[in-house]
Amino acid sequence: MSGGRHSTFVISLTPFTEDGELDEAGLRAHLGRLRASGIGVYLAGSGSGEGYTLTRAERRRVLEVGAEELAGAVPVRAMGVEPRTAAEVIELAEDAVAAGVDATQVYSLDLGHGYLPTADEQRAFLRTVLDRAPGDLVLSTHPSVGYHYEPALLDEVLTEYPHVIGVNATHRDLVYVAEVVDTVNGRVDVHVGGPMHALGATALGATGYLSSEGNLAPRLCVAVIEHIDRGDRDRAAHSHGHVIELHEATQALGGIVGAKAALRLLGAPGGWPRPPRLPVAPERAQSLVDVLVRLGVASSEGLR
Repeated sequence: MSGGRHSTFVISLTPFTEDGELDEAGLRAHLGRLRASGIGVYLAGSGSGEGYTLTRAERRRVLEVGAEELAGAVPVRAMGVEPRTAAEVIELAEDAVAAGVDATQVYSLDLGHGYLPTADEQRAFLRTVLDRAPGDLVLSTHPSVGYHYEPALLDEVLTEYPHVIGVNATHRDLVYVAEVVDTVNGRVDVHVGGPMHALGATALGATGYLSSEGNLAPRLCVAVIEHIDRGDRDRAAHSHGHVIELHEATQALGGIVGAKAALRLLGAPGGWPRPPRLPVAPERAQSLVDVLVRLGVASSEGLR
């Protein structure tokens, strides 16, 4: 963890064997690398964690392993996937508390089929979750569901539910992030989703940022925060530029499937994707390895 008030989290990948089984040894090895970097960790997330492919028993095991490997060393939280009902989030929080992780993210309600919940439905969903889910909770407002929470609703639930310890605000428009930061007003942590707004959001008062890039370069992601804490904006901008370059190279290969392919080429833990995601060919993934080498994250001998 960084020495100041800022922090960064990685949405950890979930390693699978080539035949699709959960790779617990690979998960432990990957989490060990994250632990050594000092980065906070979210587990079993939608994108990077391929959370939609996990059974409840597998998700429980991922959370248990995460707590065993990370608790007390770096912050470790359950992320889960976009829910169709409040019961799904309550179940996730129950599993997270039983596993011993620090907190659970509450993704926004996803009604599916293109429907968006009304303001009253959003409020009812959040209140049901916050009334019943155990442990510390982090609210997520994310464009994956097609809408965002109005700041007034965030203010309402933060006022009434003291076990909400953070807000993860993902939005292309930094103005919305600024509105969230102003609404929260220091009551809980605010992390911006993705590395794109890391510098702008922290300048506005946010706590830090979340990324998938931490799976490949956790120390680089932490360095951005360390430079911000020291007040060294030039070095923060330099490190941030490298994270953005890594983000673009990874997205060009389909996100986490490209990251996993690069890790395999480097002989590092990360494993294979699980269907419906398909593996990226080694010759394509070499482009990402080349970026990692150029940025000093890897060498011909593997990851540093």
